[in-house]
Amino acid sequence: MIDRKTFDRLREIVYEKSGINLTENKKALVTARLNKRLRALGLKTHKEYLEYLLNDKSGDELIHMIDVISTNVTRFFRESDHFDFLKKVFVRWVEMGQRRFRMWSAGCSSGEEPYSMAMVLLEALPAYAEVDLKILATDISTQVLERASEGVYEEKKVMEIPRGLLSKYFVRDRTDGEVTYSVSDRLKRIIVFRRLNLARPPFPMKGPLDVIFCRNVMIYFDKYVRENLLEEFYRLLKDDGYLFLGHSESITGIKTNFRPVRPSIYTKG
Repeated sequence: MIDRKTFDRLREIVYEKSGINLTENKKALVTARLNKRLRALGLKTHKEYLEYLLNDKSGDELIHMIDVISTNVTRFFRESDHFDFLKKVFVRWVEMGQRRFRMWSAGCSSGEEPYSMAMVLLEALPAYAEVDLKILATDISTQVLERASEGVYEEKKVMEIPRGLLSKYFVRDRTDGEVTYSVSDRLKRIIVFRRLNLARPPFPMKGPLDVIFCRNVMIYFDKYVRENLLEEFYRLLKDDGYLFLGHSESITGIKTNFRPVRPSIYTKG
């Protein structure tokens, strides 16, 4: 197990660089995950690892550390009522004459969320309407961004995608007995994947954005980081845009101008 002094210094670094707040009860988790880096670097102790991290002028090891510490739990159409709501507001905007749409999946992990958004939007798009649609998908982890941009998923990962959508937007492949599904170019053309640290606003995007999904991400941040992040989301959203948070998240007690629409969905205006 990692010693307290080393753990405290490492979590200071993680908080400073990523905004992730590693509490005391995460000590065992951090120990297990950092052991992967110790083995990769041929180091014996976590203290040696801390020294290596501090002396790495390239910054590469910092990225590796955040990659292994970051929790990336996701699946296609997770918290499905959000996608039902997204479909309704998108259709309403199209019917009102809007043709340019910019949306953001903040904390996109391995890509299931933005690809789900893209499928919902393309399926909801009326036949008569041609739109300019782009989804920005960001994460702090370079490892999950690589998997997301590649867009290849094991068979068990796509089980919750309706069969009609799976056959329409994915290509099935079998190699050495293993079945995988690759995202079609039609979906990939809509999405841009980028690395972004949510704890470091202001962000380079100009906006305005129609929709921001930031679900099950802020639970890893303290109140200070959450307030700054919400302020930046508010700046980037258009006046009647929507912010989607995770079902387990709440902004109660946090200073913000967002107005609740329903649990975990908020609007600017």
